[in-house]
Amino acid sequence: MGHITSKDAYRNLEERINWFTQGAPPSASLYKILQVLYTEDEAKWVALLPVRPFTAKKAARIWNTSEVKAEAFLEHLCQKALLLDSFHEGVRKFVMPPPMAGFIEFALMRTRGDIDQKYLSELYYQYMNVEEDFVKDLFFATDTHLGRVYVQEPVLMNDNTVHILDYEKASHIIEQASHIGLGTCYCRHKMLHIGEPCEINAPLDVCLTFGNVARSLAENGQHARLIDKKEAMNVLERSYEANLVQIGENVRENPAFICNCCGCCCEALQAARKFSPMQPVATTNYIPDISKECVGCGKCKAICPILAISMESGREGKAVAQIDNQICLGCGVCVRNCPTNAIKLIPREMQIITPVNSTHRFVLQAIEKGTLQNLIFDNQAFANHRAMAAVL
Repeated sequence: MGHITSKDAYRNLEERINWFTQGAPPSASLYKILQVLYTEDEAKWVALLPVRPFTAKKAARIWNTSEVKAEAFLEHLCQKALLLDSFHEGVRKFVMPPPMAGFIEFALMRTRGDIDQKYLSELYYQYMNVEEDFVKDLFFATDTHLGRVYVQEPVLMNDNTVHILDYEKASHIIEQASHIGLGTCYCRHKMLHIGEPCEINAPLDVCLTFGNVARSLAENGQHARLIDKKEAMNVLERSYEANLVQIGENVRENPAFICNCCGCCCEALQAARKFSPMQPVATTNYIPDISKECVGCGKCKAICPILAISMESGREGKAVAQIDNQICLGCGVCVRNCPTNAIKLIPREMQIITPVNSTHRFVLQAIEKGTLQNLIFDNQAFANHRAMAAVL
């Protein structure tokens, strides 16, 4: 590579991150974040890695070093959760996770002393909650969303239960997962560090990852703890009791994560509040329906995580709850908290279409964002890839 300055190393890394469909708009805050997460050498070498999964042998060729040295360095990056590894037919492969759900969250999914987590949280807050460009790009740059909401299964009526599909149920995701990881909620951990703890005092240990992501995070650096299905169901029940919204990867098969989110800390739910009526995540296939039994107590309005419920003048001047169907996520938290059972979930008129798997979602988002060429010619280290991507 020849001589490269610190500024060049982090700028190249920022360009590599934005080579992927989900990027991170450049700013002084992002530059400081990358300096916390990556050493200068790490930034320099990670910037050369391809987008798609690769072997240590391929990394060694890119870095012009031995396969043994390349694998040792890749393992080091996995320990910091800057890379994830996987095994397929005995072959170990590595991949750089996107910013979200990815290396940004992983840095706060456990308490660690190798980085200043308070300073990092302050930078995250500035980058995402103040500057907003990252959040807008993350949630609104494509029609295909990164995440989707899961309906709270206990509040479904019997006639709706038969219509709910397996992939719409968080319990089914848990039952089908090969590995389940439990980590600290990144959002609430971040807000704790900046002195604005969760308003509803929601639990921290409710961040669920699945499959290879869970295994890699647990085996490399213990960013998550592997748990069994029974404990995972307990996490789900605790989250229901805390009135948290389940938001997972927007796919039907093998989602990588399910977050249990509060309206005061979660970036997605905050975006739903701030940029209403635009929706940052895909909704469920259900919508609340309020019956004449509503007594106007206002509990549903107070509990709604995205402020989609108001109290309006109804019969004989009595206040009744009104749902804004344009922004409602269909999570079911209001149904769970109605003291008179005046709210039930009914199917939406139009069904929400969910991508099949992560690859399907990546491709859809790349097409919508105009970056499909970056997935095809995915290695910036090679001049011919850069050239062909530019042509396309």
